Amino acid sequence: MGLKQRREREIEERRRQILDAARTVLFESGMQGASINRIAKTAELGVGTIYFYFKSKEDIFVALQEEGLSLLADLIQQAAAQSQNPSTKIRHIAQAYLEFSTKNKNYFDIINYFLSSPDVLFTANLKRQVHEHGNKILSHVVAAVKLGVQQGDFKAVDADRFAVILWANLNGLIQFKKLENTILIGDSYSDLLDYAVEQWIDLLSISA
Repeated sequence: MGLKQRREREIEERRRQILDAARTVLFESGMQGASINRIAKTAELGVGTIYFYFKSKEDIFVALQEEGLSLLADLIQQAAAQSQNPSTKIRHIAQAYLEFSTKNKNYFDIINYFLSSPDVLFTANLKRQVHEHGNKILSHVVAAVKLGVQQGDFKAVDADRFAVILWANLNGLIQFKKLENTILIGDSYSDLLDYAVEQWIDLLSISA
């Protein structure tokens, strides 16, 4: 390994160290308590080192969200590409999101922490960075709906609005996984999500 490659790996490892520490501090103390000093202490690094990689704590948490959203976008893209049938595309997308929420729980929790926060946490530019990733994910749902409309399988609907509503529904249902041993006892959580997706597809379908 050359000097350049070694340096790049060291930078990536240090960046990962900071992001892992920031995630830990966030879940322990919330955004308001997640100071640069606490992140540095948790990462066992100097404050100056943190600022070498990130301008502010907001930059750190945006980076965490972007990593998770980028990974999710790749998974959604792969899922959507598995079929040319619009209904099947939507099913695969929903399943990919469910799998992401369990196999990449740290990222999923970070995304939802900021999604559900009532406070304004980031500047307009930082929010725009995050929203670009979210729009990329939703674009695959939009494309599937538009394809179904073009092929005559789906009713003429506002694909953008439908995608947002469907995604909100999926996200809400995934939160119910915590209730498997209470409200959902005796029911299959994955079956419930599949049922919800089928209801949305029926709502779209011309033949329904």
